[in-house]
Amino acid sequence: MLNRVLTSIPSPAEDLPVGTILLRRGQAASKAVHLLSGRVAFGVIEQGVMVHQLGVVEGPFWLEAAAAMLGLPHAVDALAESAVTIQAMPAGQFKSHLKSLPEPVRTLVLDLAKAQRQQIEVAVSRLAKDADARFAEWLLRHAEPADAQGSLAVILKDRKRLIAAQLGIAPETFSRVLKHLRDRQLISGGGRVLNLLDPSGLQSLAGI
Repeated sequence: MLNRVLTSIPSPAEDLPVGTILLRRGQAASKAVHLLSGRVAFGVIEQGVMVHQLGVVEGPFWLEAAAAMLGLPHAVDALAESAVTIQAMPAGQFKSHLKSLPEPVRTLVLDLAKAQRQQIEVAVSRLAKDADARFAEWLLRHAEPADAQGSLAVILKDRKRLIAAQLGIAPETFSRVLKHLRDRQLISGGGRVLNLLDPSGLQSLAGI
């Protein structure tokens, strides 16, 4: 349905390289951006690095079009993880075209946009809990008895990249968190087994 917006109002396609920041949190949504091809990560960028990742999409996909529909600033950052091709339209034109849709359809689209916006805001607010705390909580949830003395350990059954995605952080951030927790002597070990040296310290860090 929304794809007809771009076909009915000509808008040139643009090729952009990997690493391009396509959306910035807090910036006015002056355009509605449609990802024609390529892969884009959503999340929180700090100093040019995606430190918290919420998800990854591949084109064709609308990049947080809810912000343009509702006249709100972007709630997340978007980073090209590959070379991408996008098509953008001024928000005013985009909203004008939406007004031409039948009333029930327009109401449905706006309701979906509002719901999506709320979900994104909740997800971003949860990122306020720093990466160390979220990983500490994850470790405690996945801990298993390691010996008869009651020691705990976590076996990493997934690749570290997948675990990082579950935590909403970049793989590089995940590696830094591991080092940080080892330096604080909260965990030890490497490879696929992590020993929980100080469960109470992890609980304090996680705020539970």
